[in-house]
Amino acid sequence: MAVLKVKFTKTKRDKLAQILWILNWVSVVSGIILFSLGLFLKIEIKKRNEVMAKGDINSVPNMLISVGVIACVVNFLGGKICYDCSDANKFSRWKLIMLPYIICTFCFTFCILLGALMCYTMRNELEESLYLGLRNAIKFYKDTDIPGRCFLKKTVDMLQIGFQCCGNNGFRDWFEVQWVSARYLNMASKEVMDRFKSNVDGKFLVDGVPFSCCNPSSPRPCIQYQLTNNSAHYNYDFLTEELNIWMKGCREALLDYYTAIMRSIGIAALLIWLFELSVLIGVRYLQTAMKNVLLQGDLQSESDGWLLENSFMETAKYNINIIKNLGKANQISTVSSMNDPNINVQNTNCGKSNATAKSIPAAT
Repeated sequence: MAVLKVKFTKTKRDKLAQILWILNWVSVVSGIILFSLGLFLKIEIKKRNEVMAKGDINSVPNMLISVGVIACVVNFLGGKICYDCSDANKFSRWKLIMLPYIICTFCFTFCILLGALMCYTMRNELEESLYLGLRNAIKFYKDTDIPGRCFLKKTVDMLQIGFQCCGNNGFRDWFEVQWVSARYLNMASKEVMDRFKSNVDGKFLVDGVPFSCCNPSSPRPCIQYQLTNNSAHYNYDFLTEELNIWMKGCREALLDYYTAIMRSIGIAALLIWLFELSVLIGVRYLQTAMKNVLLQGDLQSESDGWLLENSFMETAKYNINIIKNLGKANQISTVSSMNDPNINVQNTNCGKSNATAKSIPAAT
């Protein structure tokens, strides 16, 4: 028994073909949108590439870009097929192609769904990449005179100002690294040398943060040095007073930024997937209705269209049997090849024959 069978008159078939032709062109536009969203996400990731560790974070934008290009090609072909389906004579040349086209498009729509789901599962990979990348960027913040790292100070400062954040997890991350270059330290100062000696790794560590951590909205002038020393500042309590530096870590700020982008892209991709699936259902109805009218021989008569010719269970069993038969055929082919007496037989007469040739009597 056919699943979701619908009767189509010639007028309904023609209208369905025209509507699907229009919808396929809309789907081409949706493919361009997917491509654009993937390209936008790739550019946004590339902008902060210096504070991200290398990983598979580009898999999502690459997936969206690829799916968008394929969607344009597939739906352009679908529009041509649906346009020709309004004429039974033109449909005959697409008759053998339509079913493989529908199957391939059905698999392709799941690529769109996969891309949408990847937007929601990328958060953990992105968080790890940001954690490692920001940790290295803060570590090499002071290396302004070393090639390959001289840009990191500006990158981190602009990042902290733009995203209103400080450090990797928070402002205390700056307490654990030497972020002032030795070329700007007075080595003749006893205080500086004492700080170097007090650290087991020989680093100049201070309870301070770069200027880019300062919050300009604070009414008090920025306190960026000796943050934990209450006696160093008038009317100041480190534990109770709200500091006038950014409290949020840059990893959290960037993660929130990219998560919001990916959620929006994921919702858009899901809507496009539903739209593509609805268009594919319409194409399936058109294909079965046109196939049945050609079998009837009367192009003006009514014909049935359906999603599946048999029930879901029967269709599943049929496809499973096909897969099993393919496996058995492969096994039989392998066994036959192993038992073939003509395979791997050595030719014993490759060299010159030792047998004495018989003389042929001459004709008289």
